[in-house]
This record gives sequence, structure tokens and C-alpha cells, in this order.
Amino acid sequence: MDSVSPILEVNNIEVVYNKAIQVLRGLSLSVPKGQIVALLGSNGAGKSTTLKAISNLLELQDGALTRGDIRFDGRDTRGQPPHALVRSGVFHVMEGRHVFEDLTIEENLVAATYALTGRRASQADFDLVYEYFPRLHERRKGLAGYLSGGEQQMLAIGRALIADPQLILLDEPSLGLSPVLVETIFEIIARINAERGVSMLLVEQNA
Repeated sequence: MDSVSPILEVNNIEVVYNKAIQVLRGLSLSVPKGQIVALLGSNGAGKSTTLKAISNLLELQDGALTRGDIRFDGRDTRGQPPHALVRSGVFHVMEGRHVFEDLTIEENLVAATYALTGRRASQADFDLVYEYFPRLHERRKGLAGYLSGGEQQMLAIGRALIADPQLILLDEPSLGLSPVLVETIFEIIARINAERGVSMLLVEQNA
């Protein structure tokens, strides 16, 4: 049994959409502090729903957690608004990147600093992001909408780093990327975990 205490505990959850469509039933998992856990499954298996349940984004799609509980760092997350969870240390990098295409790379990173509101011990570390992603530094004055898919994924992860999270939820970070870029992205994810101690829950489709 792993002696590392969990940063995230998902216990026997059930998720329903539109008060009728059951997507998850009896799902349990845990993420030990400072480690990466991968959740694999086929398309439509409920992987993205699992992450939305953790980050409390279900209500935006008429979904609801109807059973079970989710605990982050020992605290029940039920009822916490998504922005409060972000400020407490959970950052969700959604499928499809979702960068602000009409803002520059630098402005996208600045926008992520809202997550630091009220956290006196945390300051935005743009240099850290550019250290992991030198390509973003080269193009920091350019619009995010003109980035390649791989560069947008780098920016999405960079915004997560700005928020100084304890846990990053990564929804299919390899989606739509070339094999070379996939390898690059996963190498950087591993570096961030090893060097920063950030816990991660990563979901991907089965090979």
C-alpha cells in the first residue's frame, strides 16, 4: 500500500447529466501527493466528466454529482465554486486547450494570475513558464490564436503554472498533436512534476 498521502480522493462517485443520463457510476481513484496518475479509457467513457466533477464544472453542462464525494487535500470540495477551487490549488487544463485566441501569449499568462488573488505567499512566475517553454517566450507578443496546436497546449500548461497549483488536471494533452510534439509535451509534464512536485491527474484515450 502506498505510504504517500493522497492530494486527491474520489470516492464512489456518480454523475448524471440532464437529471437523466448517467455517465459515471461507482468511480473511485486517488492521486498521491507529488505523483502523476493516468486515467485511460475509450472515447465517451467519462474521462472528461471525471475531471469536470473534480473541478466542479459539471453544472455548466447541466451535470451533477449525485453520489459519492471528492476530497482535495483532505477537504470536501462539494459546493465550492470552480474559481475557489483554482485559488485553493486545483487547475484544470481542459481538452482542446481553450486559450484566449485574441490575446497575446503574455496576456494569456497575465489572465491566469487571477488564481493568485488572496494568496499572499504566491507570486506570478512568468520566467518559470518561459524556462519550461522557450518557444512561448520567443512569441510572447504574438496572438495565441496564431499558435500551433502544440504551442497552444504549452500555453495552456503555462497558465496552469502561473496559478501555482498543487494539483493539475490534464484532459488529453496529446490530442491532435504529432508524435514528436506529444513526446515533448510529456517530457515537460514529467519535468514539472519532478522539479516542482506538482501532483497531476492525466486522462488519455487508450492506445
